[in-house]
Amino acid sequence: MNIDAHFHAWHIARGDYGWLTPALAPIYRDVEVADWWQQAKAQAISGGVLVQAAPTAAETAFLLQLADQHPQQVLGVVGWVDLQAADAAKQVRTLSAHPRLKGLRPMLQDLAQTDWILQEPAQEGLSAMADCGLVFDALIEPRHLAVIAELAQRHPTLPLVIDHGAKPRMQAPTAGQALQQRQQWQEWQIGLQTLAQQTRSAPLMCKLSGLWTEAPAGEPCEHVRPWAQALIEIWGAERLIWGSDWPVLELAGSYAQWHDWSVDLLAPLSPAQREAVLGGNARRLYRL
Repeated sequence: MNIDAHFHAWHIARGDYGWLTPALAPIYRDVEVADWWQQAKAQAISGGVLVQAAPTAAETAFLLQLADQHPQQVLGVVGWVDLQAADAAKQVRTLSAHPRLKGLRPMLQDLAQTDWILQEPAQEGLSAMADCGLVFDALIEPRHLAVIAELAQRHPTLPLVIDHGAKPRMQAPTAGQALQQRQQWQEWQIGLQTLAQQTRSAPLMCKLSGLWTEAPAGEPCEHVRPWAQALIEIWGAERLIWGSDWPVLELAGSYAQWHDWSVDLLAPLSPAQREAVLGGNARRLYRL
């Protein structure tokens, strides 16, 4: 059973997607679950995890409504709660009663304060997430890796997954910047290694998703192979989860291209390992 562990749907008229503007013309349109499913089923995907794209409670309600409308395709939802709200723990417990809510994702990459999630007001909500068995989806950049390592230590029973391999920098090689690029690579790699080596009671995983859109515009999917291979080496097949990040993926290429390239990337693994990355790990993490 192959699972797409990271896709989106949105209705622009809802008005809370601050990042989604006409400048992103290829994806500035309404996106339905049925649109994703047309792409996914052609690649033998059996279902997927629908992930938030706006930092509002209305977004979570919208996604859960879509999940109720498409129970065969939407196996789980990763929603949003303001984890620093005074009643965050209550909101988390209330939302967790919905059987399709599997996780929550604060949009950390968009917050100026790198340590926002470690601040005291967020801790009660995080504890409630752990108590309810909800997954913390970490939408982060390399600057957050030490923060997430600290978060993982503070909340050892909170399931965690790193979205999009922590969005490594993939600038095109330019004269005079080779040293800076090597340093960025090393910081990203060491940060992930340090995080992955933690011993904790709850799962800690990483998504093989969202990499292609981090590459310079126009680069083929093959451009991301060194980063994708590093994720395999760091996390192992037992803790890596495949996702499309569709339709954001369309800023770089097609669903079929990313899926087929990923299957090729994973070809050296055993059949059981490939099955884990392409579906089994997502089922285990999100309790699908």
